[in-house]
Amino acid sequence: MDFSTLRNLISRYCAGEENWVDSRTVYIGHKEPPPGAEAYIPQRFPDNRIVSSKYTFWNFIPKNLFEQFRRIANFYFLIIFLVQLIIDTPTSPITSGLPLFFVITVTAIKQGYEDWLRHKADNAINQCPVHVIQHGNVVRKQSRKLRVGDIVRVKEDESFPCDLILLSTSRDDGTCFVTTASLDGESSHKTYYAVQDTKAFNTEEAIDTIHATIECEQPQPDLYKFVGRINIYLARDEPVARPLGSENLLLRGATLKNTEYIYAVAIYTGMETKMALNYQSKSQKRSAVEKSMNSYLIVYLCILIGKALINTILKYVWQADPNRDEPWYNERTESERQRHILIRAFTDFLAFMVLFNYIIPVSMYVTVEMQKFLGSYFITWDDDMFDEELDTGALVNTSDLNEELGQVEYVFTDKTGTLTENNMEFIECCVDGHVYVPHAICNGQVMAAAAGIDMIDSSPGAESREHEELFFRAVCLCHTVQVKEEETVDGIKRGIHQGKATSFYISSSPDEVALVEGMKRLGFTYLRLKDSHMEILNREDEIERFELLEVLNFDSVRRRMSVIVRSNTGEYYLFCKGADSAIFPRIVSGKVDEVRARVEHNAVEGLRTLCVAYKKLSHIEYEEVCHLLSSAKLALQDRDKKLSEAYDTIERDFILLGATAVEDRLQDKAADTIESLHKAGMKVWVLTGDKMETAAATCYASKLFRRSTQILELTTKRTEEQSLHDVLHDLSRTVLRQHGSMIRDTFSGLSNEFQDYGLIIDGATLSAVLKPAPEGGGGASGGNYKEIFLEICRNCSAVLCCRMAPLQKAQIVKLIKASKEHPITLAVGDGANDVSMILEAHVGIGIMGKEGRQAARNSDYAIPKFKHLKKMLLVHGHYYYIRIAELVQYFFYKNVCFIFPQFLYQFFCGFSQQPLYDTAYLTLYNISFTSLPILLYSLIEQHINMDILKKDPSLYRDIAKNSLLRWPIFIYWTFLGVFDAVVFFFGAFFLFDNTTFTSNGQMFGNWTFGTLVFTVLVFTVTLKLALDTHYWTWINHFVIWGSLLFYVIFSLLWGGIIWPFLNYQRMYYVFMQMLSSGPAWLSIILLIMVSLLPDVVKKVLCRALWPTTTERIQNADKLYGGHLSEFTPLSSLHAPPPRGQKRPDGQNPLPPRRSDSPPPKKKLLYTHWGGGGPDYCTFSSILPPLGDNPRLSGAAYAYNAPGPETSL
Repeated sequence: MDFSTLRNLISRYCAGEENWVDSRTVYIGHKEPPPGAEAYIPQRFPDNRIVSSKYTFWNFIPKNLFEQFRRIANFYFLIIFLVQLIIDTPTSPITSGLPLFFVITVTAIKQGYEDWLRHKADNAINQCPVHVIQHGNVVRKQSRKLRVGDIVRVKEDESFPCDLILLSTSRDDGTCFVTTASLDGESSHKTYYAVQDTKAFNTEEAIDTIHATIECEQPQPDLYKFVGRINIYLARDEPVARPLGSENLLLRGATLKNTEYIYAVAIYTGMETKMALNYQSKSQKRSAVEKSMNSYLIVYLCILIGKALINTILKYVWQADPNRDEPWYNERTESERQRHILIRAFTDFLAFMVLFNYIIPVSMYVTVEMQKFLGSYFITWDDDMFDEELDTGALVNTSDLNEELGQVEYVFTDKTGTLTENNMEFIECCVDGHVYVPHAICNGQVMAAAAGIDMIDSSPGAESREHEELFFRAVCLCHTVQVKEEETVDGIKRGIHQGKATSFYISSSPDEVALVEGMKRLGFTYLRLKDSHMEILNREDEIERFELLEVLNFDSVRRRMSVIVRSNTGEYYLFCKGADSAIFPRIVSGKVDEVRARVEHNAVEGLRTLCVAYKKLSHIEYEEVCHLLSSAKLALQDRDKKLSEAYDTIERDFILLGATAVEDRLQDKAADTIESLHKAGMKVWVLTGDKMETAAATCYASKLFRRSTQILELTTKRTEEQSLHDVLHDLSRTVLRQHGSMIRDTFSGLSNEFQDYGLIIDGATLSAVLKPAPEGGGGASGGNYKEIFLEICRNCSAVLCCRMAPLQKAQIVKLIKASKEHPITLAVGDGANDVSMILEAHVGIGIMGKEGRQAARNSDYAIPKFKHLKKMLLVHGHYYYIRIAELVQYFFYKNVCFIFPQFLYQFFCGFSQQPLYDTAYLTLYNISFTSLPILLYSLIEQHINMDILKKDPSLYRDIAKNSLLRWPIFIYWTFLGVFDAVVFFFGAFFLFDNTTFTSNGQMFGNWTFGTLVFTVLVFTVTLKLALDTHYWTWINHFVIWGSLLFYVIFSLLWGGIIWPFLNYQRMYYVFMQMLSSGPAWLSIILLIMVSLLPDVVKKVLCRALWPTTTERIQNADKLYGGHLSEFTPLSSLHAPPPRGQKRPDGQNPLPPRRSDSPPPKKKLLYTHWGGGGPDYCTFSSILPPLGDNPRLSGAAYAYNAPGPETSL
């Protein structure tokens, strides 16, 4: 049989509608096929190495230098340095070369250290031991040395080292149980199947005798699809061919559970595994602040070129007069006279460029790098972000994006394990309208926590009692739960019914475990599945046995599952459980209205509900069901379609028993965090692989959706009824109806004046929306869906995307990033399925949860719990942005102050490129004299108290959209610098007009003039920073006054000693001579005061007449001596709302979530103490208006009034 025939067969029987991709052949155990079979063609595959680092030892220097010189400032200074080396310039090459070398070195060390940490994490994974079968023996290897074709043994609780095809397991039926939490976020146990013909080979010796080849598709990123075939050579005959599907494929990163060991063969290794293919490639992330810096740099570069050009032109205009050409003592050589005027002019232009090049602050980049690197430790050291349960705090993997934490507009979060604990809890069940709550109130009776629960009074009548017990049995039997037994201390295994429980349940769905545990608390305990019999321990401590005949597995289309069992008495039962929409249409009798009312009530509470029904089967009906199922299962083509038709025929004419309610507990303070992010002006999107109903319930519980939110659905179910084009335009009309095409304010979701919209979209519909337009499609029906979709999303306060593949999550983030507003995005997740999204977003945050550490390893920041995101953004992000914005503006300001007097000086020295300042001052101005104060300011400044930032999230909106680095503010700082420079220069110039400047009548020279200007400059820019500082500590005082003292001491030493290594010492005794003059002291003090005056006046007037929210809070905080957050309602400090807008004052604290307290059944009485008076304990600005009260659970409906409450 030739290879093309095999490929066609595989395509036909295994791939279905899928397009076949080029295949690969894997030889199990690296054994050649027998003679006469297909040709042996060994193929080269990558090793099992995982690489998340960016550099290697060999490419670090060239690659890092290339990246650094892509920065405009670094490249510019390199050019200036080379010009200084090549031509005769007024300043030494050291003045440019030394700062540049310092910047490049510090940056390279920082980035190299961060990449070394990534290498370290990669090595930890790549050097993990794996067990490989070679010649019938188990050999231990490092994970990176694993090759395609190796047979691997994996033990319980170990992770799979690569993508494997399951050959055999320790279980007789050839199944194993796996959790894929790190891949798709589901921590439930999934069942995988060994190849039928190899499942008996379950020892090292036996597995080594397998002679087989696997033909399969080349690696694809889709986690849920796999197409292949195994050819097993049992004898000299034709090989036995069996199809392989995703149920045989064990993915890298998944973990083996409840199975002692398995044997499997490696088919995809290293960067070809499905997990690695779902990673986005690492790209260099650049913050919005850095982009602003580059824009400002271009402006200053234009100013620099303009200055140099003006000076060059004026020099030649001035020298046009023959008397002014050159003084007699500076005769030019013949070669200089012969040079062409254009060459001379170009050389002069370059010389002026070098003279003025200090306007471009190269040291700003090194200060920014140091600020980011050192500042990142504040996150690591924050005790509030330390989690005792995990015994770990926050981690910073990339410090380049600190300030971006203060600019986030969109937050994309995973659901399972990020918002929720992934820990289901049984809340209640309803049987024929009677509600049962374990260990709580049951129809008026308080149920004890004991195992024996008396419920006779709760369900009067024999028929009701029978229905009640049938319901409990149905829930105990209709599931795929396994029981895992654990040994006690003395080594004796005990079952659940033997004394204390030492076993626990595991299942492919955490809901099922919660339901079975809930039944146990209500008196019916599921014991085990043994020899195809399910055993239950009832209330009378009797063991009931039911033979399990058929399982009709759950799927997302039917949204229900069924089992067929036979009781001891020989009766056949079909038990079914599923979503209410899947069960109610199939009911023929039962108390539908009562159960439906309870289901709707629980859905509003945010609980996950399931309905339970049954029907009895006669022996003949059971035989028909068996025939129907077996014929569908044996079909090779359209098997899924035939099975679903069979299920549809079987699952009809039910009798309704009741419903259950389960809660997936939210993480601690998850709802509070999401509410704070909303108030800070951020839009929160939940991207999950989970099903729609579950995800929607979580969104309600976490306050992403509110009771008043109108839910818009863009799902497969709706697009089947209407075309995608019609659905999108309907939704677009709905959201834009109230305000035309005007985009809603981000914050309007918390107001009563607009309808609040929430959008739900699924993965399949998203693919259709993002699909590029067909050639010649054009128009609305062509490819315009993306724009309409974005318009709908902009007008929704929250969006839920469910059934998302990992790469689809990244596509959503990319779509929003590329929209016309170009918002800053943040992605947060905890599993490997979130890595693509984390790498795509501007800022990626990994949560160190139960689902492995892949997300934390590939993120920019890692936090222990979702609640820590609040402080990271609202406090750390706010501070980082404020600090770096001041740092950038201040650097440009102080360099304008520094170099503009040099420009003015050229008008008084015949444009001769004479420097105003000494070379030492030129070199050390940015490196020593003015660098430390701004570095310290950018590390510890706190313009507002930390507690206030946490309590009032709306302050975050004051710094949104890069508000402190906008062009008007930049222009203000630049003009302030020009004004100060004019004051320095002409103030000193007019004072120098007085020839009797010293007591002995001696005149000052040009170096004294330059030193006077420089002294005023250093003092002014340092004191300007002191005026901007709000948070004073002893370190600020030490650094600010210490740097001024250092300048004075350096100047005294530099001019007071004859240094032997200097060829000439033009500064000798200059500084001392200047300080010996009384008028010089007076001029220094006077000029500093005049320079600082405009900025002080502007600040005083603005604070008095047009204060910002931040300034109001600063003033109030001073009034309360730094304890504002303890006494004052912050809402009173906000700018007054626009006319006609209701002010949200006097609100209550929110009631606790249902999961925070035992679920009450009956109304509870609340006693309200006091009343009427104002409630100063409440921070009104943090709470929503009353009209938009979030969903209240349980007893919280009973009473809602301001003031403290006591439950009785």
